[in-house]
Amino acid sequence: MSSDQALRTAYGKGFDLILISPNAQPPVCRIADFGRYRFEQDKREKEAKKKQNIVEIKEVQLSCRIEDHDFGTKVNHALRFLGEGNKVKVVLRFRGREMSHQQLGRDILDKFKEAVAGSGVVEKAPVLDGKLMSMVVSPLREKDKKEMAKAAAAAAEKPAETAETAPVTEDK
Repeated sequence: MSSDQALRTAYGKGFDLILISPNAQPPVCRIADFGRYRFEQDKREKEAKKKQNIVEIKEVQLSCRIEDHDFGTKVNHALRFLGEGNKVKVVLRFRGREMSHQQLGRDILDKFKEAVAGSGVVEKAPVLDGKLMSMVVSPLREKDKKEMAKAAAAAAEKPAETAETAPVTEDK
C-alpha cells in the first residue's frame, strides 16, 4: 500500500500512521492512536528501568598497620555493601617504608577475603598499582549461595573423626 493511501485510511478512521521500522524494505507502518502508542511505550520503558539492577562500586580503605577492631569495622561495612548488592573495592595503602613489606599487605587482603567469603567472591585478585594494592569483591549470586549451603550441609553430615575412630599408627 502506498504511503498516501495509508495516510488517507488512517485519518479516515480517526487514527495516526505510525512508522514502526523505517529501515525495512518496504518500511513498516501501523495505524493507531499516537498518544496511546507513546503512553504504552513509555510505560514499557519505565517497567524495564524498574527491573534493572544498578551495581555501584563502594570502596573500603585499609592500611598495613590496621588494628583488629578497625579491621572488623571495615569488614562489617563491606558485608553491608555486599548485602545491598554492590561491589566492594578494597584498597590497601602503603606509606613510606611499608612498600618493602608488600607481603603484609597481601596477608591483610587474604584475611579480608576470608572474612567476607560468606557474602562475596573475589572478582579481581589483589594487584599492586603504585602505592596501592587493591582487589574487587562482588556479591554472591543466589546460585552461589545455594551451592555454598549444599557444601556446608554435606560437610556437616560427614562424621568428624574422634579419638576412638581415628586410625591408630604406631611409632617405631
